[in-house]
Amino acid sequence: MSAYGVINRPQRTSYLPTTLWDSPRVEPDLGTPSFVTIHHIDRAAVERGQTGLFNYLHSTFAYEVDKGLTYPQEDISDPAAFGAYFFGGDVLVAIAGKGDPPAIKSELEVRGVREIEQTLDVARNGRTWEECVAGFYYICNAGFMVPPSQRGSGYGRILAKSYLYYAPALGYKASVFNLVYNNNVASVKLWEALNFTKAGLIPKAGRLKRMDGEGEEYVDAIVFYKSFEET
Repeated sequence: MSAYGVINRPQRTSYLPTTLWDSPRVEPDLGTPSFVTIHHIDRAAVERGQTGLFNYLHSTFAYEVDKGLTYPQEDISDPAAFGAYFFGGDVLVAIAGKGDPPAIKSELEVRGVREIEQTLDVARNGRTWEECVAGFYYICNAGFMVPPSQRGSGYGRILAKSYLYYAPALGYKASVFNLVYNNNVASVKLWEALNFTKAGLIPKAGRLKRMDGEGEEYVDAIVFYKSFEET
């Protein structure tokens, strides 16, 4: 289930277009800027042919939960629990580019979104999931994750910007992030930069581990809001 219970929906028969995003990361072997492609998937798409992807996403998310610094869950080691939670709706996976950028199918005027025709297998280009997954998130109650090995490359901002395209495209009229802990400074700055409104503050919203590793503490959470119908 999602954070708000089971989401009942018919099985998806089509997916939103893959999109192409410039990355600030420079490939050390080429000395050139890289790119990221973002792919719309769900549990059925993963089970049809993406061997190992579910397990990789699960292990990455479970590692972050076990750290106890950003997510309120205390244990999500059970694959079934992760599947019900993270794959309760739509999932977007970002793949770090390799080789030449794919041809652009169409470029939308709004937010500079570039749609392409590229499968997840082609984007993967023979690499392991650990090597190529730049990040992932789920919709509707969005939860974002950049694997530890990929952090510091600007991928979090790419995920966030892509969310502003994919969430409205899936029919959502607005977004509410109800638990952005104020100790997650990078996340707070990111949503502020993308003009999300601070709709509220929940004092002592979650019991998290202390950054210094000395026990636990209650941490305030910011509620961020953004309408997708703004003119």
